[in-house]
Amino acid sequence: MNIGIPKERRPFEFRVGMTPAGVRMIVGQGHTVYVEHGAGQSAGFADVEYENGGARIVYSGHEVFGRADLLVKVARPVYEELEWLRPGVTIAGLLHLGSTRMDKIDLMVDKNITAIPYEYIKTISGEVPVRKPLSQIGGVLAAQISGRLLQSNAGGKGILLGGIPSVAPAEVVVIGAGVFGVASIKAYVGLGAHVTVLDTSFDALQRVYDRFPSVVTLLAYPYNIARACAYADVVVAAVLVPNERPPIVVTREILKTMKPRSVIMDISIDEGGCVETSRPTTHEHPTFIEEGMIHYCVPNMPSAVARSATHAMVNAALPYLLEIANKGVDRAISENADLERGVALLHGAEKHLPKAFKEGGE
Repeated sequence: MNIGIPKERRPFEFRVGMTPAGVRMIVGQGHTVYVEHGAGQSAGFADVEYENGGARIVYSGHEVFGRADLLVKVARPVYEELEWLRPGVTIAGLLHLGSTRMDKIDLMVDKNITAIPYEYIKTISGEVPVRKPLSQIGGVLAAQISGRLLQSNAGGKGILLGGIPSVAPAEVVVIGAGVFGVASIKAYVGLGAHVTVLDTSFDALQRVYDRFPSVVTLLAYPYNIARACAYADVVVAAVLVPNERPPIVVTREILKTMKPRSVIMDISIDEGGCVETSRPTTHEHPTFIEEGMIHYCVPNMPSAVARSATHAMVNAALPYLLEIANKGVDRAISENADLERGVALLHGAEKHLPKAFKEGGE
């Protein structure tokens, strides 16, 4: 099979769809990999590393899209890339179709595209294996980034996350005890913050309580969310509803009760957001002020550590990509239930498209 690795054209996306080590494994099983010139540069991978792994370097996006039977990306295609797609191609990546525009879906349908969003690949136990390591990276980044945003020179209220003798630590509220939430709890606890976590699942809260005895656990009723946000210095809203747009859990009215210059991070922004006042931001301009609160709403958060994030993503995705390459897309999907659950479009036909996609996005 011909596999294409293009340069990412979405602004501030620094990751790349494949590592040189991944290329070596794919080529070793008899497949041809085309890597666009400079595709890995922002993640620290030079063209020569891909060539040493057996890849062929091509010098335009149009060519890598034209040669690929399987296109391995990070972000969903922009309009220019959709025009380059050959009919019948399979695309795999972090496509986030729940927040894309309907006309982009229509273009993929018209070209009989098979779309496999990594974030939809799911095991029988409910784990999302490709998204999981990226969520873990994001959880650690949440602590790093919010700690900086609390600094006076960043416009914050000028407090440390961790306390010192005679000075109380920051109050951090995490809404959502999934993979991202637990990773962020671990990072915040390690830095010495006082953490409260809310979730709708008692079992999830039990796991947090068993692992982090110092963390306050509350069921995510609207009253509890409002009460916790009122004393928070940092709110991390990490709500994920598989294949659906997340609900709004932090309203404008809640924000009005919060302490001025507190930090609110909408981690669900790549699926539409779970904070009423959120809007997507970028790594260049990551924050804005609304109702006196510092909002951080960067959809591709792990891209800030592009090399680590690319390694993590490829390590998790490679077994599925190899199965597609070795068996062909139809057989791989029919024989792997995890992969089948991750198919949004199959030869242009709607399969597991998120309910929210018709509402439109970017």
